[in-house]
Amino acid sequence: MAGYDGFMRLLDLRSFSSVWYWLALLSAWTIVGRGMLGVPGEVLHRARVALRAAGEAAGGTGVEPGDKAADDAGDKTRNDAGGGTGAVPVEGLLLLDWLSLTLPRWRVAPTDGAILAAVGAFILTSLVVLGFGYGLELAQAMVLLAAPLAVLLLMRVRLAQRLRPLLDDAHAGRITAARAADAAAAAMTRHRLQAVVLSMLAVAAAAVRGTWWVIMHPYGF
Repeated sequence: MAGYDGFMRLLDLRSFSSVWYWLALLSAWTIVGRGMLGVPGEVLHRARVALRAAGEAAGGTGVEPGDKAADDAGDKTRNDAGGGTGAVPVEGLLLLDWLSLTLPRWRVAPTDGAILAAVGAFILTSLVVLGFGYGLELAQAMVLLAAPLAVLLLMRVRLAQRLRPLLDDAHAGRITAARAADAAAAAMTRHRLQAVVLSMLAVAAAAVRGTWWVIMHPYGF
């Protein structure tokens, strides 16, 4: 019995008062925040910086009014910035290469997506009922961990759906590689900011609920 009691204490179901739950919560958000759609954050950062520098260099050419040669040079610079692949920084091309490799992994068939959504909704609904309807601490903790991660998953699936046509247009030549890389980097940067805000709200909500539970249930029941 002593060994059994020790094992049960190790797997304590009192989640909010267990250090393992908070380690799992922080580890989960740390892992999902390291990259987006399988693209490392460093690749996105370098591409964003390089594309911004290329845009500033292209837009910073001074042209005197009435100077035809300068006007032609400025037009050529602007066309290069929005057109041919020669104007695309290496970091931008690397970002597009990463997306071409990782986006197919986020392609979900409509039938599979409906099944996954139904199963996920059933599981979350069951946890909500058990946790907040019947007062089970473990179910509440799982809701506060899984629900924000599910929202983040939906956000990333939507981001992949937005980036896929952009990449297809660039491959088909309908838009330039520079424009595709810039649009992809901008969309991914916005998504990263939204993910950071979501992670902060999720951790804050778990901390508030956990603190309230520990105060109201000091002995775990």
